[in-house]
Amino acid sequence: MKDSMRTMARPYAILFAIALVVALLARIGLAVMDAAGWLAYDYISALGVPMLDVICSILTGSAFVAFLFAAALTLMVSAAGAVLQAVLFAKGVKGAGKPAAAFLWGWAAAAMSLVCLLVVASGILSGVQVGSMSSKLPGAGALVLAAVCFTAFLGTLLGAASQVMCACISRAGGRASWNLVGAAAACGAVVMVLTVLTFAAINTASPNMAAVGGLLAVDCVVNVALLLAAGRFTK
Repeated sequence: MKDSMRTMARPYAILFAIALVVALLARIGLAVMDAAGWLAYDYISALGVPMLDVICSILTGSAFVAFLFAAALTLMVSAAGAVLQAVLFAKGVKGAGKPAAAFLWGWAAAAMSLVCLLVVASGILSGVQVGSMSSKLPGAGALVLAAVCFTAFLGTLLGAASQVMCACISRAGGRASWNLVGAAAACGAVVMVLTVLTFAAINTASPNMAAVGGLLAVDCVVNVALLLAAGRFTK
């Protein structure tokens, strides 16, 4: 039992190290947003309240907790999709680890995660809450476009994450674990900066759609660039 626990300790230590790296990057991003005034601490009655605060103000305590579960499910499916591609590559499954496969399955995981989110969210809000939220949102066309843009962002991000993990496994030798930690720090820093900028553009009283769209486009381009760069390092 002692030997088996020692064998399992290293993989779990790497997992915890990656989690800590992501948490630290998130904390740095929050500190930057706080210093720049991009985080809102206004009461809902204040003027010029950011859009996300206004929308979330309609949530009851139970609805908020339900949305936390929906978000956790979405993140779980997204993360599992990226890890699954790396596992298939490590097992030598034909086609796994190719940029095209990472890209397409990244999109598939993103789409499924959003489907799961919508399935859960459809039972959270009452008709009154949906009506109140709808009055604070853009029209249906704009919402569909926003969903497509977000799916593109998430799909390319998951594709990049999948390919980076495959590259770490491919080029690692005996250092695959620490390569993953380093990749989480390096690529995570890039994603953190872009996420902070995109969130800052969205979370305003009157979001500039051109700025938001431009940042989402930059996000997707950078994600694809990371995917292709990692593909060059994947044997």
